[in-house]
Amino acid sequence: MHVRVNAAVSADGKLSNRHREQVPISGPADFERVDRIRAEFDAVLVGVGTVLADDPSLTVDDPDLRAEREGHGEPVNPARVVADSRARTPTDARILDDEATTYVLVSEAAPADRRRGLEAAGAELVVADASGAGDDADAGDQRVDLPAAFEQLESVHGVDSLMIEGGGELLYSCFEAGLVDELTLYVGSTIIGGRDAPTLVDGEGFVAEFVDLELRDVERVDDGVLVTWAVSSPAE
Repeated sequence: MHVRVNAAVSADGKLSNRHREQVPISGPADFERVDRIRAEFDAVLVGVGTVLADDPSLTVDDPDLRAEREGHGEPVNPARVVADSRARTPTDARILDDEATTYVLVSEAAPADRRRGLEAAGAELVVADASGAGDDADAGDQRVDLPAAFEQLESVHGVDSLMIEGGGELLYSCFEAGLVDELTLYVGSTIIGGRDAPTLVDGEGFVAEFVDLELRDVERVDDGVLVTWAVSSPAE
């Protein structure tokens, strides 16, 4: 499976403000770019914290892109995936509408009633456990085993390409597990600040073994910069 992280941060590296509210970081040209590359992937992944904070739909907006996918024999939208070890995704979240298939990655620690509620709302559950593997700011002793979950997405559900759109806790777990192949980052012309504001990669952080990136491209978009790296040596 090819895994690409796509995100937008402020000039000081923040995803949003300290209240974890959506902040306009990029502009129309970048919105179009994200819509275009989202249409190229089999599935789009976010952590449950992103679902709780932003209630995203993760669908393709451009009707031409939707028609192009359909013309290739694909669903008009990529599948949506939520890393949610304790099954906290609200059953009325937009990500559970009928616009696309939605997979929710949970652990065995997820309460049975929440799991049943998500399935009743149309989600397909992918169960994979690990001790210490994180999702998006989730708590509990048992968490989603992301490598095992990704393997299930690929082998069972046919997901060959996955785009990850955040948040910071999930991205740390994915980089830590060596699951990311490529990082595309839009750096906007805004300063947000705040020691408690989320950054691109949060989690526990790396101490000695860092993730090395290989620069592939730099481009001006709107009033910011779009940078693309290949992940050359995952942290261990």
